[in-house]
Amino acid sequence: MHRRSLPFPALALAAALAWAPVASHAQAPAGKVKVGFMLPYTGTYAALGTAIENGFRLYVQEQGGRLGGREVEYFKVDDESDPAKAPENASKLVKRDQVDVVVGTVHSGVQMGIVKVARENNTLLIIPNAGVDEATGPLCAPNIFRSSFSNWQPGYAMGQVVASRGLKRVVTLTWKYAAGEQSVKGFKEAFEAKGGKVVKELSLPFPNVEFQAQITEIASLKPDAVFVFFAGGGAVKFVKDWAAAGLKDKIPLFASGFLTDGTLEAQGAAAQGLETTLHYGDGLANARDKAFRLEYAKAYKLQPDVYAVQGYDAAQLLAAGAGAVKGDMTRKAEVYKAMEAARVDSPRGAFTLSKAHNPVQDFYLRKVDGRENKVSGVAVRALADPARGCRL
Repeated sequence: MHRRSLPFPALALAAALAWAPVASHAQAPAGKVKVGFMLPYTGTYAALGTAIENGFRLYVQEQGGRLGGREVEYFKVDDESDPAKAPENASKLVKRDQVDVVVGTVHSGVQMGIVKVARENNTLLIIPNAGVDEATGPLCAPNIFRSSFSNWQPGYAMGQVVASRGLKRVVTLTWKYAAGEQSVKGFKEAFEAKGGKVVKELSLPFPNVEFQAQITEIASLKPDAVFVFFAGGGAVKFVKDWAAAGLKDKIPLFASGFLTDGTLEAQGAAAQGLETTLHYGDGLANARDKAFRLEYAKAYKLQPDVYAVQGYDAAQLLAAGAGAVKGDMTRKAEVYKAMEAARVDSPRGAFTLSKAHNPVQDFYLRKVDGRENKVSGVAVRALADPARGCRL
């Protein structure tokens, strides 16, 4: 109410209260929770960025458009999948737009630049995909959280699976960048601990999709199996090239789940029967996932994938923090504490966070059947990243 519209007794009371001591944080400040998306909106990973944003917005919509009782305002920056531009682009959200939280990104190289800016400015960062191990390893911080995975986790899970099949000699192939190299490292750690041997580690520069030389070399090496890390458009091209080379039925191909997540329609027959490990898949028998998939399909006329789930859960994590402070995002220590303690009721299955703020979660074995990555079992339960180098 405006001051002049108050009757005299109320006016007197208002004046008295203006001078009275006010309980700390008794009322959340006016304004909105400002969310900054720094995601790929163009290039190889554009569809992944869109899915993350869609998932995030869906959860907020389910809460009536509010987190911690406050409306949510969105800001967007295209990360361009360019690590060199990452600090400048992240600074636009932090300094120009003064967001309460940055949600980003997909590319592990770009993520390193965002982590740098978040640490320097004590800005809350929720990583909805990029698995770069350092973010919850040596560069872990009270304000850095992940709703996805570490690069080590799905690779490690698949190393366990391949070793259990009695396969001994494996060749790995990936783009030469953090996501691929760390995924291969996780695979190798688990596979060789159980008696296997990685006989050759092959790579090519990101985002090069000319795979013929590597495929030819693999064919000449005749390994028992191959483990790869590719995602997005590059994953589509690799799977098609692998099948076209006649290796699909000759050398078993295994991968981190990003090879076939969000790419099956484009891969078509070439992907059928491929096995991957990931923290999400089709056919999970839980009510949360069924409800999520229904609402996502209604909202976007699309079936959700792991990227949409990670975006959805990034919003759930933020909601845990915002709810604890009734939307007052200036109370950063309390926000972080509430997020650390959150048990996220995710479509992938409920998960908690490790001390380093990385999800402790089940990793599923999935097999491509039609246009689905059907869950065929659990590769590793409650897998926690070792967070080597984290000093939280």
